[in-house]
Amino acid sequence: MGRVLALLAALVAATLIAWFDARPPAPEPATAPAAVFSAERAMADVAQIAREPHPMGTPANHRVRDHLLARMTTLGLSPQVRRGDAVTHRQRGGDTFVSGGAVENLVGVLPGRDRTLPAVALMAHYDSVPGSPGAADDAAGVAAALEIVRAIKAQGEPVRDVMVLITDGEESGLLGANAFFKRDPLARRVGLVVNMEARGISGRVQMFQTSAGNGELIDLLRRHAERPSSSSLSVFVYENMPNDTDMTESNEAGFPGMNFAFIGRQFDYHAATATPANMDRGTLQDLGAQVLAVTRAAAFAPTLPGKAPDAVYSQVFGDLVLAYPAWGGWIVLAVAGGLMLLGVVRARRIEAFPWPDVARGAGATISAVLGSAAILHFARRATGADFGYFEQRFLLAQVSRWEAAVFLLAMGFLLWSACELARGRRNIALVPLAAGLASSAFGGLDPLGAGLGVGAAVVAVLTYGRPAGRPGAWTGVLALTFLVAVAAQVAAPATGYMFAWPLALAGVGGAATAMAARRGLPAYALLALLAAIGLGWIAGTAHVLFLGLDMPELLAAAVWLAAILIWPLAQPEEGAPPARLVGPLLVAAGLVALVAVRLNDPWDARHPRATLVVYHLDQDTGRAWRVSTLERTPWVERVLTADGGRIAPSGHWAIGRPHIAAAARPLPAPTAQASLARQSDGSVLLTVVPPAGAREIGLRLRADTAVTLEQVASLPVKLILTPGRWTRVNWEAAPEGLTLRLRPAGPGTLDVRYIATIDGWPAGAAPLPPRPAADMPFDASDSVRVSGTRRFSW
Repeated sequence: MGRVLALLAALVAATLIAWFDARPPAPEPATAPAAVFSAERAMADVAQIAREPHPMGTPANHRVRDHLLARMTTLGLSPQVRRGDAVTHRQRGGDTFVSGGAVENLVGVLPGRDRTLPAVALMAHYDSVPGSPGAADDAAGVAAALEIVRAIKAQGEPVRDVMVLITDGEESGLLGANAFFKRDPLARRVGLVVNMEARGISGRVQMFQTSAGNGELIDLLRRHAERPSSSSLSVFVYENMPNDTDMTESNEAGFPGMNFAFIGRQFDYHAATATPANMDRGTLQDLGAQVLAVTRAAAFAPTLPGKAPDAVYSQVFGDLVLAYPAWGGWIVLAVAGGLMLLGVVRARRIEAFPWPDVARGAGATISAVLGSAAILHFARRATGADFGYFEQRFLLAQVSRWEAAVFLLAMGFLLWSACELARGRRNIALVPLAAGLASSAFGGLDPLGAGLGVGAAVVAVLTYGRPAGRPGAWTGVLALTFLVAVAAQVAAPATGYMFAWPLALAGVGGAATAMAARRGLPAYALLALLAAIGLGWIAGTAHVLFLGLDMPELLAAAVWLAAILIWPLAQPEEGAPPARLVGPLLVAAGLVALVAVRLNDPWDARHPRATLVVYHLDQDTGRAWRVSTLERTPWVERVLTADGGRIAPSGHWAIGRPHIAAAARPLPAPTAQASLARQSDGSVLLTVVPPAGAREIGLRLRADTAVTLEQVASLPVKLILTPGRWTRVNWEAAPEGLTLRLRPAGPGTLDVRYIATIDGWPAGAAPLPPRPAADMPFDASDSVRVSGTRRFSW
């Protein structure tokens, strides 16, 4: 019973440690000392910036621009509006996507004592996506930058300039950052970039990305940040993801920097619910306090961090960050291996365990990891929510309940696996097998779920034929993990610490308790203490992984890490009844939570369903439709059928996403103007003027011969357009139109499609009925979309 109580104490303590560490700090009041960051002071700017959605180029964004100019002037920053065109392009799935527009970046400077030294640039963006006021993304970052520079100024004159760079057009393709770091001469003044972003509206702030050669940057963070939350694992993972922020542009231009963001409550990301009222003030305090600490240290330092080999590092708890060069990982592994070896030697002196138990422990680890992945994959499909940005919102609206289900299922199966190894029962193989095969009951044949379930079952059948003792089994768990840690240290040193640090803790426990053969309060207390510390730390990483990726199967890696520390408490004596019930009870509780997620209707005024309806006019045919691309709610059905049309699936090229539509009464609307002019040098100029009032114009270009796109607006580019394939060009904030310079390889034709978005429901149409509180507009909802085609030849 003592081991069971120690196990439960470790789980409860680890949960509390993780919970306390994941809580943002309390917000500082507006009366806080002048040199301290105050979330309440910053919230005044958040409230002004996030009064309404303010996409790039809109009157609302101009209002925000003017507010920020006034605030920066009050702070003595002598702000400038840096206007110019910007264009970015990328390849995806063989297609070319070009984004651009006329940006208005805001730049202000708090002068330092030596104006010749490279400046520290505080960067955030002030535009929002359509349909969202953007209180977190990125009004919080902008407001934090203003409050940070105020606090630095209150402390005294810094050694170097502190530049406040508030970019425009981030949501439209990183346009403001592209214009600044690629073409603005002021960029040459920058020596360090500190960027602030958001993909949620609450939670702890993560420093999740750095520039290459981050050794000295991490040293700056380690020595100065307040309760920093960062790791080399997060930097490694983000580098291998397709996501972008403004720091993508500064990194590509070679500027050193750090990127801070928060991702809690992602339901509000890019949503109408991203309001100042819903903004977590503790999160804003966390953002400001962390960034102020590193910015102030850099601003008052005689030199800025230079390039140094990337560090392996992670925060532990509080202000403690452990960091070392990549080769230091071998030292940690050597220490962990030495402790493990000592534990094995001492254990065999107490009671020699059969070596096959080591193989069984390793096999049980593999089975537990594959099995938990199968169970978590089953759970995700069983929620009934499809996969995708919008489809996941059903889970984001009840994210705490869903995370609880994931935790209970994963930890429960791990404990169940350890218990069954003591009994040698192969029945455990049926659990992941059933979960893997049952995944196909939700959404059709599921090879991944079946593969994980069958794989876990096969390993379990091979492993669980006979009972295994605790010392030998735990040795197998640690030995297998040690091999994986060595492989991680060789292949990706930035990730190796995730295995090495828990191994070192386990080595301490194994050596002190002779690999858990010793009984009694001291041994149980030590194992519980080490497990609580390690599991609390692991749970923090798992929580971030859970929030960042809609792939719960990946949390099986956290199950592996947990097994390193929890196994000696989880595996009871052979056939011990109380202990073997803990795992099944947790799995049962997880299934109950899963059923609650599946059956719950999460939509209410705080978590409304996303609706996106537009009035679409095809100017080639003169036909019009009322269109919906998201949830089909009763309100959406009323909107779509208001002109008597019948709702049916549609596939018009101008809408893109699968959608439903109903015929609508055609209304007069301004058209786009397009022309093609041949030039004496053999190029052609395509000029497109959007309809009056359009916020953006999207073009689709397809030529039947090889064509090089040489210029977009005033900016040179060099993109080869593949004959017969569509190239997408999206341009914003340019009512006067867009000109493209094309150079064809020979005679040919060019098909041009245009899609223009005009904010607001058409005046001549039946007005939209009042939305229920449980529905909200999303993105460019309640707007007009006009489309048409042109064909040119040369």
